[in-house]
Amino acid sequence: MTAASVDPGGPQSTTRATRTKALLLINRNARHGQSDARAALEVLARRGFDVLEEHVDQPRQMSRTIRRARGRVDAVIIGGGDGTLNMAADGLVDVQLPLGILPMGTANDLARTLGIPTHLAAAADVIARGHQKRIDLGWVNGRHFFNVATVGLGAAVTRRLSRERKSRWGSLAYLFAAAQVVVHARPFAAHIRAGGETLRVRTVQITIGNGRHYGGGMTVDETARIDDGMLDLISLEVEHWWQIVRLLPSLRRGTLSGAPHVRTLCGREFEVRTVKKRRRIRVTADGEISGRTPAHFRIVPQALAVFVPVEPATEG
Repeated sequence: MTAASVDPGGPQSTTRATRTKALLLINRNARHGQSDARAALEVLARRGFDVLEEHVDQPRQMSRTIRRARGRVDAVIIGGGDGTLNMAADGLVDVQLPLGILPMGTANDLARTLGIPTHLAAAADVIARGHQKRIDLGWVNGRHFFNVATVGLGAAVTRRLSRERKSRWGSLAYLFAAAQVVVHARPFAAHIRAGGETLRVRTVQITIGNGRHYGGGMTVDETARIDDGMLDLISLEVEHWWQIVRLLPSLRRGTLSGAPHVRTLCGREFEVRTVKKRRRIRVTADGEISGRTPAHFRIVPQALAVFVPVEPATEG
């Protein structure tokens, strides 16, 4: 672990005794992972941060690296996209250090949910100001997630999202991948257990949302919050691909409640099982493959502190 080479001088510098030590992990394979982060590091240095950058060869090493830093730093700053943050989630929960986000991915849905700007220097300023809020995390089969988990089409979309496609097309890569997958979608029968009741559905995808945004700009629900202590479930119960096309405006706006061929539920815990036990469907969490059904989902309230912009005061 080495200190980032930035000049800590300037009129806003603080004394060494009061400086904040932060572990910086950047996924250099993220869409903007090769971006010049010097402006962001300079903002942090001027505002009292000693930034210690550790290189991580694979995103899956994120949580292990964070755990090793326990007791040596006061915060963790991650540069990358939603998949990178997902790989760090378990380690962040374990060490309970506040998280700073430098959005360097393709979709940056968590940053959008939290109102964190995508300009790196502006995102660093959010961290430097020090305002934190505790957010919920989702949990599926032993792993935490920030935005959404899916059963069904999500895994096929993930497999088509190559690094080259995301680098070339940005958020549009999600739309192109989804379009290729949807035309070949076939419904599957599943049981959804919620609140002591079991529902049998025929669906092409079940989405369980914790935050508000996912999939490069889709909205789980227009009223969803990442600190409301609830999960939102959406089941797309269509028979033909063109029925999904009709739902696209509602998927973007988060207004699927009451839409045809859609089931929406809200709760703290869900279980999804396929009716045919031999047909185990892939599960994704924040765009990362996370096993297969049966899948047990639950909310972990107030799981983590994150540096966020100060919310404007509301008039009473």
